[in-house]
Amino acid sequence: MNMLINYSAFGILTLLWLAFGAALIFNQPILDALWQSFRGMPIALQVIVGFLILPIVLGLWIWESSLPLWLRLVLVLGLGIATIYTFFPKQA
Repeated sequence: MNMLINYSAFGILTLLWLAFGAALIFNQPILDALWQSFRGMPIALQVIVGFLILPIVLGLWIWESSLPLWLRLVLVLGLGIATIYTFFPKQA
């Protein structure tokens, strides 16, 4: 059962990061809309969603910040790689 949860979490987060990367390359306004949608949720729902997909929300927050473009790209890419590496299912 534990491995099923591990594989599911890895698969979901990997797909979310791939979608984030595709949006960065092909349609950046989608990321703006997602961030505005997230910020428009009631605070309780923001906490729940933010907890469930914390790395993606952090990536959106970084992307929407006023940091220089090169730094935002490095941080988002690093966060995506770190997330996928961390959630990669490993045998005990």
